[in-house]
Amino acid sequence: MELHEMMAKAATSVVAVARNVKPDQLTDPTPCPGWDVRALVNHLTFWSAFRSELAARKQTAPADDPVTEQTDFTTRRDWPQTLERQLDRAVAAWAEPGATEGDTGLAGGSMPARVIAMMMVGEPVVHGWDLARATGQPLETDAAVLWTVHEMATEIGEMGRRMGAFGPEVAVPESAPLLDRVLGLSGRDPQWTP
Repeated sequence: MELHEMMAKAATSVVAVARNVKPDQLTDPTPCPGWDVRALVNHLTFWSAFRSELAARKQTAPADDPVTEQTDFTTRRDWPQTLERQLDRAVAAWAEPGATEGDTGLAGGSMPARVIAMMMVGEPVVHGWDLARATGQPLETDAAVLWTVHEMATEIGEMGRRMGAFGPEVAVPESAPLLDRVLGLSGRDPQWTP
């Protein structure tokens, strides 16, 4: 399965969770220290959807871009539809010929586009779990997608910790479900509850 196809599956999973977030849950805690549901949704929408599309197209945001890291997407009643539409645009951009070739940037700097594409498969899975767990929902995940995310988290885990994208690794038994092992690699406790 191509990376953009995995992104599409991961996007479908996180959108299914987003559609069931209730307005009174936006201030609830999440597994991400210091983030409530609102902050998590805004991070997910900004990076996994808007900035992901730009990275796939090897573009940078214009200086006057109205969408910034401080944008609160949840002020709009249709924020799950905004997330879905923009994730669809990002997936389509990553499906274009050459998207995973060469280098591109996401948050400044440059790295291989394929690495960023793999990160963009992982973001909706890991943050999808964060959102699902914070709002009392299951996260349906595709096995092939999970294996790719596990591979990515294993390969770039140390770099992710240095960059502050991952927390300290949480020990998870090898016999645990694959999603739990992915979560541990990304610094999450699979047993976390609000």
